[in-house]
Amino acid sequence: MSAYEKPDLTGVAYGRPAGQHDALLTEVGPGTPCGEFMRRYWHPVTLSERVTTTPARIRILGEDLIVFRDRSGRAGLLHNRCAHRGTDLFYGRVEPEGIRCCYHGWLFSVEGRCLDQPCEKGGGANRERIRQPWYPVQERYGILWAYMGPPDRMPLLPRWDILETIEPGMKLHVSHSSLYAGGDDDVEIVPCNWLQEWENVMDPFHIPVLHTTFSGVQFVLEMGVMPEVEWEYTDDGIRYTAYRKLDDGREMDRITAASFPYVRMVPNVQLRHGAAGGIGFVVPVDDTHFRLCFAMKIPEDQNALPRSPNLRPWSKMTEEERQRYPGDWEAQVGQGPITFHNEEHLATSDKGVGMLRRALRQQIKAVQEGRDPAGVNFDPDKVLIRVEAGNWFRDPR
Repeated sequence: MSAYEKPDLTGVAYGRPAGQHDALLTEVGPGTPCGEFMRRYWHPVTLSERVTTTPARIRILGEDLIVFRDRSGRAGLLHNRCAHRGTDLFYGRVEPEGIRCCYHGWLFSVEGRCLDQPCEKGGGANRERIRQPWYPVQERYGILWAYMGPPDRMPLLPRWDILETIEPGMKLHVSHSSLYAGGDDDVEIVPCNWLQEWENVMDPFHIPVLHTTFSGVQFVLEMGVMPEVEWEYTDDGIRYTAYRKLDDGREMDRITAASFPYVRMVPNVQLRHGAAGGIGFVVPVDDTHFRLCFAMKIPEDQNALPRSPNLRPWSKMTEEERQRYPGDWEAQVGQGPITFHNEEHLATSDKGVGMLRRALRQQIKAVQEGRDPAGVNFDPDKVLIRVEAGNWFRDPR
């Protein structure tokens, strides 16, 4: 180009519109459309083993709560601000009947009933009028679940077939770990919006690029084969079948599923033949953080989620190493706390992402119109969910 030739400046960054996220699909606080949709389901709040007579802080769906187990063994999930004068119940004392506030000694049961007001005559003549905000909880699979929605629309706690039967030599392991979001067992909270992780489950094409050809083989070499993919809607979400014909002549169908509100069912990343061994939940902490909860079958002699031998622990990597060998954490957290949806340019390979967002939008609208969203169940005979995710070799040699 000569000194006098005007350069082509098409597409320069100057004057570009401000980045904006799709609030309808991402914001989960009380009263938001997506938040109200979320509150129609049961949520994995924490691991049962963490619920003790020492109160613990929990933040979920933008709400600050405390969780504890009273000395009679009952689990409780209460809002953290005491109904008396707002003192944090994290500093309370757990007793046989509930938790007592450190400030003036008001005692609350696991259902928020005020049982004692020691500074008032007779322990509080009107104490029964006070209710500390609380949420109902249940325990299953070693997880404490909470329902945070309208009391008259509380569904049954779901069950998943692959978690109901534990084969000989195996055990059920539950964890709050960022391992399958590109982190590791030493990191629990991921600093970006929940949807950036959940929709990644419906993006099979990042696997041969990010996890194979760009950063080296992070799972197995066969993942580098570009798949032929078909997506389809299900009764409670979306799934895809990724077909690969491998170099050794084997043919494989890899089925991955996502169900509402944020369940992920991903097959074994080492391509072991058969059904998926566990289920993950992309639990929103607030609009800019999430945690992953997993329930997975592992061998009895193991004590952690299975990880790829090709990956170093994320928290032990330097920033230079993460730049050279990025994984899911870098690809998703790198989009920012909430990605700017108005700056995206979706292509045909993003079909699953588009379908997932469309389905989510429809379910949010259903709740706004007074209907129940997909996947909630009130019939005990239909509470068991069949998981179809897995690696299925057409000739499983």
